[in-house]
Amino acid sequence: MKKRTKIIILSLMIVLLGVTGYLNIVLNNNVSPTTTTTTTSYFVSYRNDRETSRDQQMLYYDAIIDSETSSAEAKTNAENAKLALIASMEKELDTENLVKACGFSDCVISITDPNVNVVVECASITDDENIIITNTVSEALGIEPRYIVIIPVE
Repeated sequence: MKKRTKIIILSLMIVLLGVTGYLNIVLNNNVSPTTTTTTTSYFVSYRNDRETSRDQQMLYYDAIIDSETSSAEAKTNAENAKLALIASMEKELDTENLVKACGFSDCVISITDPNVNVVVECASITDDENIIITNTVSEALGIEPRYIVIIPVE
């Protein structure tokens, strides 16, 4: 390719980059932030953080299980902990879906023995909604209602 052609292509790319930057600034200044974006970001962020944490735990357990220097007891403990983590993940996911089926647009659940935190997407919780969520979570997880904490997030 000739030197002149290369210069023209490079110049066009620089101009396109400048136009892209300008459009990015103009379009982002015209978008007004909304509560929905914040709420959605909260739930997405929470799920991403939870998944990252769980992935790290799984890698830790796998490292213990695969290590030749780990004792048989350590490997058994790691296998049991990994199975317990998987069971907890399944419970959280199933219970989240049950709460969503009660009419809430989004929900995340955190099980920390013996407590369960339920974060639902809504401005506030009515007494009837509180009862519905508490009963649903209590029946799904087999825990007493006094250990369930419901947190509305707008």
